[in-house]
Amino acid sequence: MSEALDIERWNLECEFNNTDHRTDLNGVDRLILRRGQVFSISLYLRSGTFQPGVSSLEFVAETGPQPNEQYGTRASFGLSASIDTSRWSAAVTSPPGDMVALSLCAAPDAPIGRYTLTLGPSERIEFILLFNPWCPGDAVYMENEQSLEEYVLSPDGIIFRGSYKHLIPTPWNFGQFESGILDTCLRILDMNPKCLRNPGKDCSGRRNPIYVSRVLSAMVNCNDDKGVLLGKWTDGYEGGVSPLFWKGSVEILRNWDKQACQPVRYGQCWVFAAVACTISRALGIPCRVVTNYLSAHDNNGDLVIERYINENGDLLKSREMIWNYHCWVENWMSRPEFKSDFHGWQASDPTPQEKSEGVFCCGPTPVRAIKEGELTFKYDAPFVFAEVNADVVNIMKKKDGSTSKVTTYTTFVGQKISTKRVGSDDREDVTHLYKYPEGSDEEREAFKKANHQNKLLQQQQNEGLHIAIKVTSDMRKGCDFDVFAVVTNNTQSDKKCRLVFGSCAVSYSGHMGNNCGFKDLLNVELSPGAERRVPLRLNYSKYGEQLTEDNLIRLAVLLIDFSNSQAMLAVRNIVLENPEIKVRILGEPKEGRKLAAEITLKNPLPEALENCCFSIEGSNLTSGQVLSERLGSSVGPGEDAKVKIYFTPTHSGLRKLVVDFDSNKLCHVKGYRNVIIGKK
Repeated sequence: MSEALDIERWNLECEFNNTDHRTDLNGVDRLILRRGQVFSISLYLRSGTFQPGVSSLEFVAETGPQPNEQYGTRASFGLSASIDTSRWSAAVTSPPGDMVALSLCAAPDAPIGRYTLTLGPSERIEFILLFNPWCPGDAVYMENEQSLEEYVLSPDGIIFRGSYKHLIPTPWNFGQFESGILDTCLRILDMNPKCLRNPGKDCSGRRNPIYVSRVLSAMVNCNDDKGVLLGKWTDGYEGGVSPLFWKGSVEILRNWDKQACQPVRYGQCWVFAAVACTISRALGIPCRVVTNYLSAHDNNGDLVIERYINENGDLLKSREMIWNYHCWVENWMSRPEFKSDFHGWQASDPTPQEKSEGVFCCGPTPVRAIKEGELTFKYDAPFVFAEVNADVVNIMKKKDGSTSKVTTYTTFVGQKISTKRVGSDDREDVTHLYKYPEGSDEEREAFKKANHQNKLLQQQQNEGLHIAIKVTSDMRKGCDFDVFAVVTNNTQSDKKCRLVFGSCAVSYSGHMGNNCGFKDLLNVELSPGAERRVPLRLNYSKYGEQLTEDNLIRLAVLLIDFSNSQAMLAVRNIVLENPEIKVRILGEPKEGRKLAAEITLKNPLPEALENCCFSIEGSNLTSGQVLSERLGSSVGPGEDAKVKIYFTPTHSGLRKLVVDFDSNKLCHVKGYRNVIIGKK
């Protein structure tokens, strides 16, 4: 007859286990494990010794408020001769004695979350279980070690903003290992409506990264639930802060947790995506933020964006938009319901745009399905397909109420889809993962599958008159500069035209602001083969007060051919560069040693800067805090704003120090410095 062990105490070997499971950056004061991987604990007996074949020990692992073996949230198992990493198992690895060394393993498909493990009749230990992308049996398994370093373990990164002609890398502190962040991520799962309605079923669903990704897509925005962020794209940011204020996810997640799950104000697409990336990496799902330039928002599913303009070329308000850029995340996982071709990166979008199954969420949908035009695949493939492939039709509304189609000379949507390259701050172009080359047979085949009739029917238009917008390289905030409308007559006859060249401030999501410069030429004449270059001067005195925080100006050229009343439109968004922030580290960078960052910015404006403030944040550099230093005086034109901010790194390794500058005239100028922190 077997005898139960008389356990006096135990050692969870947290430092060893957490380091082995790559969770030690969360701390080593409690047990944090990854599923499908062996861990060790030591038992110290009050009396007797462990005798193979005689001593017995039973285990029960439970998660969630209603543990149930049928749901997979409860597992009972005993001692085995050896560990089986395909299921919950345990084995003794020490010789007979009063100390018993145990090896245990959680099933590679066990639900993630907080666990209680009961040993014998009453001894209970607690641990947290995460997804394990290092485990071949886990649905999030990723083979490449460098990719795992980037997409799971890297606490910071780069998010691309700006415009498709001028990509701006923006630093971000994901901070998934900062104090309290993992607990907040688990709380987000617990606050989701599915969990509140049926906690047993929801906890069971947490074995599946597809389910977890979809929950996160809904919970990062607060439109249907007690989600993390409230989005705002127009007017001011009363009662909160501009989305450009944030330098990382840590402060956002801590604020949500401290404010009893009230939404943090405010977010826009790159903030939603960055927070989703932090949570995914914290839970063990490989994740990256991607940016799609000229991203379409198709709200009726016809894969066509209809935009209306007036007779000056101004865009009229519409629900269907083309965002200057839009960010979402990709999570890495297998899709067992599809062919193996559709494993890998899955697009998931936490920015609330359209409802999916009655909730503001989007994805995960296989990126490969978008490329192939497979729009029946779950989830929300048609919406993501439109974001990168929608056709654009411009229609002019005239004063007499009539409308006419406008020939459009513009770039197709879905340009320069970008993410941070593994192991560097450079950009990786991932457009080829979402779409075949323009005009290729494969692209045509994908459009056939997607029933994208508009693109299939498009014929090469007769060039006739052609218009384009050209810019110079000196488009810096604070400068006066010229932009040019270039009109070419490719016909065999003389042409007389009206040319309207307008500019206005615009937000990255397409909302139009006030006029920044305008020209209306009623009599532009071109002989056959001739080219006319028409300049428009943009003066800081005019555009400076109109700019949004995005520093974007929309240029639009409308050309009307008097011989046939045909209208042609060219549109281009330009982004004005902010000044560079220079960061110098004073002192030898070592963990636990106080350092100073000397930060400098030159005022590029022809006016003084008031209320200047620098702030810094960095994962394992500033203890999850934002450190700020305000200047006591104004900074005149051409003068340097300069401060020193002190910080103490807590961990060694490559770290990104994110810097933000704010003043009355230059809002949220971002910069960063990579710092290599050595051991003590």
